[in-house]
Amino acid sequence: MIRTLIYLGIILIGLCLSPYLMGNTGYLYLSAFDYEIETSLVFAVVMLVIAYGVIIAIEWLVVKLLNLLLGSRYLPERWRRNAAKKHTLSGALALAEENWSDAERFMAKGADKGELPALNLLAAARAAQRQGKYAERDSYLERAAKEPLAELAVATSHTRYLLQQGQIERAETELAKLNPTSKSKPPVIRLAIEVYQATGDWRALRELLPAIRKHSLLSEDKLMQLQQKVTVNLLEQAGNDSWDALDKEWQWLSRTEKQLSANRAAYALGLARQSKRDEAIKLLLKDMESQADADVLAALGQILNGRDEAPRLQLERFGQKYEDIHEYQECMAQLCRQGRDFKGARAHLQKACELNPSSENWLALAELDEQLGDTNLALTHYRRAAKA
Repeated sequence: MIRTLIYLGIILIGLCLSPYLMGNTGYLYLSAFDYEIETSLVFAVVMLVIAYGVIIAIEWLVVKLLNLLLGSRYLPERWRRNAAKKHTLSGALALAEENWSDAERFMAKGADKGELPALNLLAAARAAQRQGKYAERDSYLERAAKEPLAELAVATSHTRYLLQQGQIERAETELAKLNPTSKSKPPVIRLAIEVYQATGDWRALRELLPAIRKHSLLSEDKLMQLQQKVTVNLLEQAGNDSWDALDKEWQWLSRTEKQLSANRAAYALGLARQSKRDEAIKLLLKDMESQADADVLAALGQILNGRDEAPRLQLERFGQKYEDIHEYQECMAQLCRQGRDFKGARAHLQKACELNPSSENWLALAELDEQLGDTNLALTHYRRAAKA
């Protein structure tokens, strides 16, 4: 519009100056009905240009007026959208500051007329979770779930929040809706790892191990630890069930897994629970010939008792080999106490306290001192147990 007026102004100036430059203004005679018009050609052209400019200006004003009249009908809606943007920005800043109450309030307000209401509601649910407002959290998630594309995000968030809340059974139910498999997305598999460990569903977790390795969700060391934990717990569950279940679980393991001390210890404990103590003791003592693993020593302490004189004497023969291993000293002290050999138990506990000065060891030594009648030494060890 401005450019057009500038062009018109240039034309007018040129027309006004042209008569003086050329010395000829021209002559125009118009006759229509009873009207006659006589004027110079230059003046007529100038009037036409001015008329054209006026028409253009009127057209511009009319268009602007119509746009204003038509747009005014939607002004309240625009105001609401602008307000929603401001609320969303304020909520995002509050989230960054971890000001959970303001974050929840602003995000909830911005969800009504926001461009992406599901994101606002998910953020509000997170803020409500941080404040322990679980009813409000579930309400936000329920509203966000109405958006089809947000269903997975809502289910994942709800499961994680329930797990953090301590609602293990509800978290498991919510996770079942996601149906985690090896083909699931990494966030779902990562969430399933946490839920299955909390619920003790080790068999389901074992089925996800290949997917965990495929997506590199855990480091190699942590993956090995998780795999070891799954195997041990499955052996424990099978040992509590029946001999057939235990044997089936043991045969399922590879040869390498059967050589791991933690697995052999769990298997031995299962054998003992299924009335196969002799086999369990034989298996664990065989491991003692090569190395003194903490899991093996702990399992021996649970299986053996004071009446197992021969195994205890066999373990004593490893005294020099495992003298500097506190698990061995703790195991021997327990067996000696069960066999009423209090002096032997005290010697092993004393050594165990030197190697591992934990409060449990000092407390056990103090109780043994009391049994032996050494009250002053028992008080000293009780004080050390309190400080450990």
